[in-house]
Amino acid sequence: MMQDRAGRSFVRTAMAAPYLERDEEHRLALLWKEEHDQNALNKITIAHMRLVIAMAAKFRHFGLPVGDLVQEGHVGLLEAAARFDPDREVRFSTYATWWIRASMQDYILRNWSIVRGGTSSAQKALFFNLRRLRARLASGPEPLSNEMLYRRVSSALGVSESDVARMDSRLSAPDSSLNAPLAEDGGNGERMDFLVSTDPLPDEVVGDAIDVERRTEWLRAALDALNGRELRIIEERRLTDEGATLEELGNALGISKERVRQIEVRAMEKLKVALVKQHPELLAA
Repeated sequence: MMQDRAGRSFVRTAMAAPYLERDEEHRLALLWKEEHDQNALNKITIAHMRLVIAMAAKFRHFGLPVGDLVQEGHVGLLEAAARFDPDREVRFSTYATWWIRASMQDYILRNWSIVRGGTSSAQKALFFNLRRLRARLASGPEPLSNEMLYRRVSSALGVSESDVARMDSRLSAPDSSLNAPLAEDGGNGERMDFLVSTDPLPDEVVGDAIDVERRTEWLRAALDALNGRELRIIEERRLTDEGATLEELGNALGISKERVRQIEVRAMEKLKVALVKQHPELLAA
């Protein structure tokens, strides 16, 4: 009850705020832009809150609290004030309208459904205009099939017919909770029970990543124990996706492939010694 009274009082205050003449608006906008005068910003925003309230009323049919829409519109109004250039000879209300609408639309898209949608400009246009276009097309003298309806909306908004069909389905049906029972009596479990994933758990993924990073650091430190030729052989034989053959390395180094094998064995032993010396617990493992 107190919230409702506060909301009505806010609306009355906003609607009673005086309009700004063009010269006064320009003067205040300059003060805010050049001197960051907070009082000037307050006067600009208070004078235009009626614009925010009027636009919030247009979006009330989405079922979200009008008070929340007004708050989001106020954020857009402040963004417009921060970006407004008073020297472009454009009234602030004209400039701010786009920012207020965009802020409210983003809020609606984030909160209207638990499933996020309408991230592109075309998808946003589809979300906010589909119902209106559907009603207008359906009011014609002849009834339209869904296929014909989707084709016309697709042509009007520049989106695919499949996108229109999916959005129409989303707007026509409520969200379903994964915790909802499969049967009316609550038996047979929940929808969530049929979404079992075989992927590793998040803590397992993080643990594996940490282990890989730690072992990589250990190996990098141990490689310092090798000389240049040993390091090249280990890198090209063991540390690449397609390891070089003994013969290829022998030709590149000017030695026999048997000699390459001997150097590789010796290098592996040196790595093992270096790793155990730095981390004795590996010997127990």
